[in-house]
Amino acid sequence: MRRMIHNRLGASVSVGCLLILFLLTGCGADAAMNSPSGNNPQLGAHAVNSQGNGSQGNSSGSQGKQGQQKGLSAIGQQYLIKALRVDMQVKGTRQVAADLQSWIRTTDPRASSAGIDYEQTDNNLYTVSMTFSVQASIYPDIENYLRDYAPQHGGKLLDLRETVQDVTSDFIDTQSRLKNLRGEQDRLLTLLSHATAMGDILSIEQRLTDVEGQIEQIEAHLNALNGQTTFYNISINLQPSEVPATQVATPGWNPGQVLHDAWAAALSLGQGLVTIFLWLVAFSIYLIPIAIIVWFFLHWWRVRNRPAITPAAATPGVSPEQTHRS
Repeated sequence: MRRMIHNRLGASVSVGCLLILFLLTGCGADAAMNSPSGNNPQLGAHAVNSQGNGSQGNSSGSQGKQGQQKGLSAIGQQYLIKALRVDMQVKGTRQVAADLQSWIRTTDPRASSAGIDYEQTDNNLYTVSMTFSVQASIYPDIENYLRDYAPQHGGKLLDLRETVQDVTSDFIDTQSRLKNLRGEQDRLLTLLSHATAMGDILSIEQRLTDVEGQIEQIEAHLNALNGQTTFYNISINLQPSEVPATQVATPGWNPGQVLHDAWAAALSLGQGLVTIFLWLVAFSIYLIPIAIIVWFFLHWWRVRNRPAITPAAATPGVSPEQTHRS
């Protein structure tokens, strides 16, 4: 009898254990169904794709890098600074400059001009330089228009150069620094409101002043980056395609011109002689004394070097008068 009771109790315990095991298995299945991966088929597919990409990444590293770059570009925004320079040769540069200015302002009402410079190269021929700041969203349309403008209007596109600068890392880093500094500013303000000791108050205020100064600098830098990435600069240089007119002198003999040139030469010679005379008159105060001194010196030299005349010796039988006559 006791053995039967023990057998029944063992069977009951076994059945109970099986029931508990069945219940636990059902609860685990329900939990698996209620999990985020079970409710979100996209997440499950993402896990499968991740495993697939891992196996493919072992076989092809370049494809994995390309997929990673595409994922990063899709997640975050890219901040670029662009500048465009266009040189073209057209007819009627002033009229073309007015047309381009009107078209850009019509296409982009928020566009601004940094000025227009006109430089005359010949009679009624001008070289025009213009600079505009346009919205980044409208920049591609303006670039395409300027690229095709010269060939479509009988001109020539000389140069089209675009410079691009990626400031994404600088932009994100600046935003992160600004967020951290503003959090520190809030904490300092909270500490300042609860501080009671004068030393603590002065220390917190000094640190708060430094943080606020850094916030102002970072905000200015962030505003500059925002402006440069929102508006792009475009420089346009227009050169005239017309050939400058040159005047060719007609050869020939012109008596009137010859007389005019001769009279002009005579006047020039007369002016030169009068000029020399006036110079001599002005310097006569030095020349006249020098001339007198030179004349006296020459006269004295002649007198000194003149040979002395001695009377001839008297010859016998000859009178002095005869000697003198002879």
